[in-house]
Amino acid sequence: MSDDPLVLFMPSGKRGRFPKGTPILEAARELGVYVESVCGGRGICGRCQIEVADGRFAKHGITSSAEHVSPFGAKEQRYAEKRELKPGRRLSCSAMVEGDLVVDIPQDVQINAQVVRKADDGRVIERNPAVQLCYVEVDEPDMHKPLGDLDRLKEALERDWGWADLMVDHHLLAKVQSILRQGQWKVTAVIHKDMETSRPSLIALYPGLHNEAWAIACDIGSTTIAMHLVSLLSGATIASSGVSNPQIRFGEDLMSRVSYVMMNPDGREAMTKAVRDALNELITKVCDEAGIDRNDIYDLTFVGNPIMHHLFLGIDPTELGGAPFALAVSGAVHTWASELDLVINPGARVYVLPCIAGHVGADAAAVTLTEGPHRQDERMLIVDVGTNAEIVLGNRDRLLAASSPTGPAFEGAEISCGQRAAPGAIERVRIDPQTLEPRVRVLGIELWSDEEGFTEAAETLGVTGICGSGIIEVVAEMFLAGIISADGVIDGSLAAKSDRIVANGRTWSYVLWRGDQQLVITQNDVRAIQLAKAALYAGIRLLMDKLDIETVDTIRFAGAFGSFIDPKYAMVLGLIPDCDLDKVSAVGNAAGTGAKMAVLNRDHRREIEATVREIEKIETALESRFQEHFVNAMALPNKAEPFPKLAAQVKLPAVKELAEAEAGNGGRRRRRRGR
Repeated sequence: MSDDPLVLFMPSGKRGRFPKGTPILEAARELGVYVESVCGGRGICGRCQIEVADGRFAKHGITSSAEHVSPFGAKEQRYAEKRELKPGRRLSCSAMVEGDLVVDIPQDVQINAQVVRKADDGRVIERNPAVQLCYVEVDEPDMHKPLGDLDRLKEALERDWGWADLMVDHHLLAKVQSILRQGQWKVTAVIHKDMETSRPSLIALYPGLHNEAWAIACDIGSTTIAMHLVSLLSGATIASSGVSNPQIRFGEDLMSRVSYVMMNPDGREAMTKAVRDALNELITKVCDEAGIDRNDIYDLTFVGNPIMHHLFLGIDPTELGGAPFALAVSGAVHTWASELDLVINPGARVYVLPCIAGHVGADAAAVTLTEGPHRQDERMLIVDVGTNAEIVLGNRDRLLAASSPTGPAFEGAEISCGQRAAPGAIERVRIDPQTLEPRVRVLGIELWSDEEGFTEAAETLGVTGICGSGIIEVVAEMFLAGIISADGVIDGSLAAKSDRIVANGRTWSYVLWRGDQQLVITQNDVRAIQLAKAALYAGIRLLMDKLDIETVDTIRFAGAFGSFIDPKYAMVLGLIPDCDLDKVSAVGNAAGTGAKMAVLNRDHRREIEATVREIEKIETALESRFQEHFVNAMALPNKAEPFPKLAAQVKLPAVKELAEAEAGNGGRRRRRRGR
C-alpha cells in the first residue's frame, strides 16, 4: 500500500514499504538486506542490532526519526541489562516499523568484543555469507511421537528458520543426541548454503547459544601465501598473516615447479603437502593472534595462479607446462576443508574461485572482482606483474584477459645483483643527470643514501642487492639521465665524465653502489629488463588491438610487487601504456580482498563466476602481431608509440635520439647529445 511507511536500509540503499508493526528484521529479510540473527528473533544474541537515522533525507524523500520505531520492548530491555546495547542501537527483531525510516546496519556488531588486531583495507563488504548460525529450541522426546532427536532438530530448524530438505554432515550423526542433552534441548546449528539451487547442510552443532563464526580468505602466491581471518558475523578482518611459499625449494618460478613434478614421481604430492602444511601453520598463527578456536572456522576461500591452484587441490599441473595449457578444472571448486587436509572444523567448506585461462588464474579473477572493470564504463587495465604477468583489460561492455611470459627479471632473478625484496635490498634509485651520481633507498632503512645517518645504518644492515622496484627505477633513471640510449645501450663514452661508467668486456656497466659488496648494473641486466617489459607491453598492446583502442583510462597494479612499483618509472620504462599518472595506482593484495569478498558474500561468488564466463581469453603466442609489438616495446619507452601524457609530466629524452641509436649497428657506443 502506498500509505505504508517507507524503509531505507544503508549502506545497501535497498528500500521498500511495509505495514506498521512490521519487525525491522523482517523488513530487511524481505528486501534481501543481510542482518545477522543467531537466535531467531528471541532477543538473546544481539546480532541484529541496527541504528535509526534522525533527520530529513531529501535525496530519498524520507524524514526518519527514532519516534518512527516502536518503544523499547521487554526483549530489548532484558538484553540491555544483561549485555551492552549502545545508545541509539535497537534490536531489529524487536523494533517495529511505525513510520518512514532510514536504517543503518552497523558493521562493528560483535558480541565477543574481539580486538581487531590488524584492520582490513577499509573496504566495506556487504555480508551475505554461505554460513548462518541458527539458535533453536527443540521439542524433547515424546513416547507418543517416536521421531528421532535429529529429526526433531530438523523440524525445529524448518519451523523457526525455514530450512527445509536439510542435509546433515555425517560427522554429526553420532554427536547430535549428546549435544541436544548438554544444551537442555537448546542448540545453535551452523547451516551452510552457497547457491540458491543447492540444498542446505547442517555442518556443526553446539549446545546453547553459540556466537562464534569465522572464515578464512587466502591468496596462495607462488612466492608468498597471504591469509586473512574474518568474522562472518561482523565482516571485520581480525587477523592477517603471510609466509613464504615453501614450494620455492622445489623451484623459484612456476615452470620449474612443473618440471619438478614431471621429473619426480612424488613431486606433485610433495608440493601439495608443503603448501597444505604451510596453510595449517598460518591458520594456527591467525587464530592465536585473534584468540579464537580454529574449530569455529566454517568457510574458506582460496585464490591463486593456475599452477598454485592445481597443486593446492592435489591436481597434477603438467598439462599447464606446454600448449595448449589445459586446466584440469577452470570453474569454481566447492569442497570440504577436511578433503584438503586443513585442520579446522570437520564440517568446514572450501570455495576456490574460478580460473580465467591456462595462465590467468583465480588470483586474476579475484583482482577483477575487487576492482570491478565489469561494473564500469571506463576502460581499466589490470596488471599483476610476476614471472608470468596476468593482464585483464576492458569495461562493462567487453573484457579480455591474457598472460605474458615476463620471466623472473622483475623479481631479481636474471639480474647480476638482483634479489628478492628483503632488508638490505635497494628499492628506490635517483640518478643526477649532470654528475651521474646515484641516491638510493634500502629496504629496512628509512633514509636516502645522501641523508645523515644512512651510512651508519647501512653498515649495520648491509646493502646486499637490488629488488624489483629498484631494478625498474634504476633502468628508467639511467635512461632519463642519458646513461642508456632509447634502445637500451649503455653509453661507454660517458666514462670520461663519470667513474660510475666502467668497461665490462665489450660492453659497459653502471656502478650503482660501492661498499662491502659492489652492485653493478650491466648491459645484460638492462637487456633482461627490456625483454621482460617488452613481453608484458606486447601482451597489453594485443588486448588494446582487440578492443580497437589506443589508450586506457585507468591502470591498476596488483600483487605484492605491484604495490612497490612507482607508476612514473613503470611508464618511463614502457612497462605500461601511456595514461594520466594520477589514474595509475597500486591496489596491493587485491586478490586477497577478492577472496574476502567471496567468503563474506555469496553474491560475489556468482558475480565472478558469471564474469569469468564472459571474459575473452587471448593466447598471445598465437597472435601474429605479438612479435611486432614486442620489438617496438624493446625501446624506451617505445619505438612506435608516443607517450604524450607521460611527456607532459616527465622530461623524456628527445625522440630523435632513438633514430640515432638505431643507426650504425643499433647505436652501440654512440654518445647521446643531450637530455
